[in-house]
Amino acid sequence: MKVTQLLTTIMGVAVLSTAACSPYLHKFEEQKALEEASPIGNPFTQRLTMEYKSFVESELTEFDDHADSLHFSRKGLAAARGDMVMPEQVSDWQLLPGHAEELIVTRSRLVNVFDLGAREIQPDLSAFAQARFDCWIENQEENFQPDEISACKSQFLDALAQLEAAMPVAPPPAPAPEPTAFDVDPSEPMKVEDAKYIVFFDFDKSVLNAGAQSILDAAAEEAKSRSLNAVNVVGHADTSGSNAYNLKLSNKRANAVRDALVERGVSPGLINSNYRGEEELLVDTPDGVREPANRRGEISFQ
Repeated sequence: MKVTQLLTTIMGVAVLSTAACSPYLHKFEEQKALEEASPIGNPFTQRLTMEYKSFVESELTEFDDHADSLHFSRKGLAAARGDMVMPEQVSDWQLLPGHAEELIVTRSRLVNVFDLGAREIQPDLSAFAQARFDCWIENQEENFQPDEISACKSQFLDALAQLEAAMPVAPPPAPAPEPTAFDVDPSEPMKVEDAKYIVFFDFDKSVLNAGAQSILDAAAEEAKSRSLNAVNVVGHADTSGSNAYNLKLSNKRANAVRDALVERGVSPGLINSNYRGEEELLVDTPDGVREPANRRGEISFQ
């Protein structure tokens, strides 16, 4: 689930004295509004509304997942208004590196068929594919229900394959780009300099959440399995707030990542800790923008 929404939910639960402020009341109201919505717009947005209705109902009744049901209720209500709602952004979710890369690639394929006209040519199948992608990424972040992950993923990939087959023949592809760090033989071990782990932080926080803890587990195991000269940790912040404040915040984030690696058995003498404030943004934004992808700590090896 989205980190900022989860924090909002947790903070709201503490305020029980005023019923109007209860997050569960708002969730119920938005979920009920989606249940009663009469979608307008084109065939794609109308079918997408129905797909999100079904998804939200499943999250509530089968898994009691109020935070994610609230998020997808809002997406369903936007679709019901006729808004063009996009598939989830991968950077908004706390995912292990391998899972994130796979979802980035498949999301790009889905957006590509949308750009080729899939939402107009196959509106029902396109809506189903988007809802199943969102189901996959939500369950993949939680990463403890393999049957749900497998079901959502396979349904999405089947629908995506059908959409791609139904699209007009694309023009010849552009020349292949120069090889990058990711153009490697999957059978070969990853080079030390190519290994990178990224943990993301909530807005204005330096506390490591559950998603970050999972990534740190993997990073520590990788570090301990190799013969390394150094483990580099760099803290970053987004552009919301002053430069001086963000520099201090990124230092706290770097320290949190360093301490977590030490707790997991990585030698403190190997770790080089640094911080960049709002320099070296992962997503380029103007000043004053809250960008989740820029609130991060990066781990690399030498």
